Amino acid sequence: YIFLNLMLSMLAAIQAPVIMMSQNRQSAKDRIAARHDYEVNLRTQLEIIRLQRRIDRLLERLGHVEARLAEAAGRG
Repeated sequence: YIFLNLMLSMLAAIQAPVIMMSQNRQSAKDRIAARHDYEVNLRTQLEIIRLQRRIDRLLERLGHVEARLAEAAGRG
């Protein structure tokens, strides 16, 4: 049992640093993925804002066109 205990202790001593390195690598990958997600979300948000402004301008122009059509129909 002493030899078995020694072997298991050695195995645990060898595995612990390997497991920690693996977790550190995964953590680094997770940080990179999170940063990428943030950048994509930011670009998407900016594009949505740009499109909303464009829609607002188009709606304003449409309102002017409708007003002119109503005015022309009132005259004719």
